Amino acid sequence: MSAPTPSRTFLVTGGAGFIGSNLVHHLLDIGHRVVNVDKLTYAGNRHSLAACETHPDYQFVQADIADETAMREVFTRFRPERVMHLAAESHVDRSIDGPMEFIRTNVTGTAVLLQAALGYWQGTGEMVREVFRFVHVSTDEVFGSLGADGYFTETTPYDPHSPYSASKAASDHLARAWGDTYGLPVIVTNCSNNYGPFQFPEKLIPVVILKALNGEPIPVYGKGENIRDWLHVADHCRALEVIATNGRPGETYNIGGGNEWRNIDLVRELCRHLDSLHPRADGAPHASQITFVTDRPGHDLRYAIDAAKLRRELGWLPAWTAGEGFRATVQWYLDHPAWWQPILDGSYRLERLGLAP
Repeated sequence: MSAPTPSRTFLVTGGAGFIGSNLVHHLLDIGHRVVNVDKLTYAGNRHSLAACETHPDYQFVQADIADETAMREVFTRFRPERVMHLAAESHVDRSIDGPMEFIRTNVTGTAVLLQAALGYWQGTGEMVREVFRFVHVSTDEVFGSLGADGYFTETTPYDPHSPYSASKAASDHLARAWGDTYGLPVIVTNCSNNYGPFQFPEKLIPVVILKALNGEPIPVYGKGENIRDWLHVADHCRALEVIATNGRPGETYNIGGGNEWRNIDLVRELCRHLDSLHPRADGAPHASQITFVTDRPGHDLRYAIDAAKLRRELGWLPAWTAGEGFRATVQWYLDHPAWWQPILDGSYRLERLGLAP
């Protein structure tokens, strides 16, 4: 019988966001201590962490990762053994309309955090230096677009096509550079599209669900032929913890769901689940609300992840099937209007972004 994994102190940046909040819940559930650093921008939602607020092993710090003094203080005060760096501006359409905020947070912020981590790591005791890991969480969008065949691997050349993906590519390179130059034990992960609870309603799946519930047109870019590999956020969180615990510094690990869908097929699948779980009052199918709209500039055709390295070296496999995951996600939004309704009542109302020339 293997020994239980020791409890560690995890510093999670962006822990009030979609993936971050799910990761905080997961780490606390399996017995770790969590320090959540989040600036609380428009997509940061402390309501996603309401169940964690009174947990004895949870601490929240509202701070900007680009603030050098604040980041040094966080490391000095909490002395983490793991850094899970998820804080980022992440919406492609927003990056088209306002690219400089993506550069500030994703590029400058990552460099500031790396430097703070390096100073802490160099100045701490040998025992902490030995177990310390900096996991930089990134996206498959840095690789650009695939054709009809093939998959992104850990050695696929970078070819970003949007301000968002370019900023994430830059941050990936910075993380690897701090590892190669200074010896900081950095691990980079690149994941496919996530879905599940607590996703801010600007991404495809929550937009479809909430537009459908509101009786509004469901927008599909172009002809809906763009293909994405969908990964349930719970599977992603398990992968990140496994990588932080057993991954090798200096390595990159791709995390994918092996779950490719054309956008139009996914939208119809979500509508099918809505027809079953929340039928329209007039009896019409929710798919009748689908409306094709002008495509996003630079919209990559297909992403697909080869996660064989993660399976082979660390034994990770996704647990959620597409049918179970999509239906459970629809049900979660149906069950939690108290989480999403205040968002829609505020400054963000599912408006179309990313049309800047």
